Amino acid sequence: MNKLNLQNSTLPLIGRVLLAAIFLISGVGKIAAPAATAGYIAAMGLPFPALGVLLAIVVEVGAGLLLVLGYRTRLVALLLAAFSIVTGLVFHNAIGDQNQLIHLLKNFAMAGGLLQVAAFGAGAFSLDARTATPAVRTA
Repeated sequence: MNKLNLQNSTLPLIGRVLLAAIFLISGVGKIAAPAATAGYIAAMGLPFPALGVLLAIVVEVGAGLLLVLGYRTRLVALLLAAFSIVTGLVFHNAIGDQNQLIHLLKNFAMAGGLLQVAAFGAGAFSLDARTATPAVRTA
């Protein structure tokens, strides 16, 4: 494998792992302290905070793991991009507070990276590449 092929194979994997890390760490944090997360959700005026915690854990941990593995990557990346935008707008909308603005922009930047993954796929080191048909694999 030449240097360019190695980069084209390795960089998407590294990118997926780095993008997934924030979701996995955040999801594990919610598992460790669900009451705190439910309180935050309730404080934002959203209904059914316990259900919100469960949904957030499933999305963050489940989709985060799928992103790392590169399984159904385009769909997972779109889901996580939408999740990032929605959660940013709901939980970090006080843009007069510089910290909240930074968090909102972080969510938007993550969504941008995830949209790149959705557009270009998982790369060679992924379950998607292993399960693709030969015609799709060469595309």
